Amino acid sequence: MNLKQLEYFVRVAELGSFSKAALILNIAQPALSRQVRLLETDLHVTLLTRTGRGVVLTEAGKRLFDHSVGILQLVARATEDIEAARDVPAGRIVIGLPPSMGRVLTLPLVEGFRRALPKARLVIVEGLSAHLTEWIATGRVDLGLVLNPEPNPAIEVTPLLDEPLGLVGPAQGGKAGKPGKQAPIPFAELIKYPLVLPERSHVLRKHLETQAAQCSLKLDVGLEVSSVQSILDLVAAGYGYAVLSRTALRASGRPEAFSFRPLTKPALTSMFFLAVSAHKPATPLGRQAFRMLQELVVATAKQDGAVL
Repeated sequence: MNLKQLEYFVRVAELGSFSKAALILNIAQPALSRQVRLLETDLHVTLLTRTGRGVVLTEAGKRLFDHSVGILQLVARATEDIEAARDVPAGRIVIGLPPSMGRVLTLPLVEGFRRALPKARLVIVEGLSAHLTEWIATGRVDLGLVLNPEPNPAIEVTPLLDEPLGLVGPAQGGKAGKPGKQAPIPFAELIKYPLVLPERSHVLRKHLETQAAQCSLKLDVGLEVSSVQSILDLVAAGYGYAVLSRTALRASGRPEAFSFRPLTKPALTSMFFLAVSAHKPATPLGRQAFRMLQELVVATAKQDGAVL
């Protein structure tokens, strides 16, 4: 057993696929499979079971996965500690992004790292804010952009971006109009529209339901869908309306397909925060990555007219 085998095994388990892991790790799939088989041979157990859709962990695999994540985190922290002593922004950093921002920020983030931090290894993961917060608290993610996080003593947050929310519908006559030119809509009028919203555990859904309760209103939720992209597909197809930010529309790659009416009376916003672990010391790489992500989000906000 060696660290490289553990890293390969963890990546395959996280992605649920040898082919996807091989692409991410930049290694031939047969070589990757061979290393995982060697690990299984050393331990005399089966770690992964192949299915029609990929691979899943066996009970033994689940146990090793938990140990492996902890081992790799300890090794990464040791490396970071040594690099921090030299004050060199190098090593590996995992940045978490919500899906609504991932499509907007991933490319410029990768380009920025290659240009300014050539010795650093960047890993980007996407997840809902609740998942990202948990991953930061447990050390699986070093830095994350999270939406309206609940108080958690294991993480430290910095407010970054306050985005107006609006009623999103299909573009009228094929034209969405210019941002800011569409008539606002009072929050109370949302009850007139069939809505496509995330499930109740989603921070945006909680935000809307709380405001509706304060106004003694009951929203007409026709469909509950977790994926923002899927929500927009349903809106475009005429199945209902959504409540989202302009950034979510731009991330869809087709903002012109939708109309956007800012909510008023009261105006509702979603607040993005940069989150880090409260227990891990800041490293030169972490500080550089924090500043870079902050600058990218600010630049994106200026394009969408959000409040900084």
